[in-house]
Amino acid sequence: MHISKFQQLILEKYGQRDRERGTSATFMWFIEEVGELATALASDDEGNKAEEFADVFAWLCTLANISNVDMEKACTKYMGNNAEGYKPK
Repeated sequence: MHISKFQQLILEKYGQRDRERGTSATFMWFIEEVGELATALASDDEGNKAEEFADVFAWLCTLANISNVDMEKACTKYMGNNAEGYKPK
């Protein structure tokens, strides 16, 4: 599945409710999911890790939707040999 297809799925399923909730409250939900991912990463439960990665990505797409950001287009900055934002050690 392409990122844009997943982002569109999230928009169609939750878009109205997400916009009503607003950016600040949605960001708090996102941060809660990041915390759950941190806990999952410290465990040996591979299924839970996968679930939490999916939750974080879904909430990130939600934030992108209510902020009018196309995630697939935004991620193109990492394509090619001269990825923007890459900081070599």
